[in-house]
Amino acid sequence: MNTTAERPPLPDHLAVNPRSPFHVPAVLEHDIGIRFNGNERHDVEEYCLSEGWIKVAVGKKVDRFGQPLLIKLKGRVEAFYRDEGAA
Repeated sequence: MNTTAERPPLPDHLAVNPRSPFHVPAVLEHDIGIRFNGNERHDVEEYCLSEGWIKVAVGKKVDRFGQPLLIKLKGRVEAFYRDEGAA
């Protein structure tokens, strides 16, 4: 079964938070992987491929609105769809 035809192209800038203008629900329905400086990360809240950064939560700290406090890390960013058939 070929599911790659059903997947939308990955955007340059994507955010997990639905309040963000960069939130794309059609893309987030699929399992997305982020590789940062050669290592796969599972805690990415937002990324930008062209500018080369990711945003990750800083522990359990939250801002005054109850949203996770994020820190921006710069480096080489790669986004990809994980194989949904693989375990």
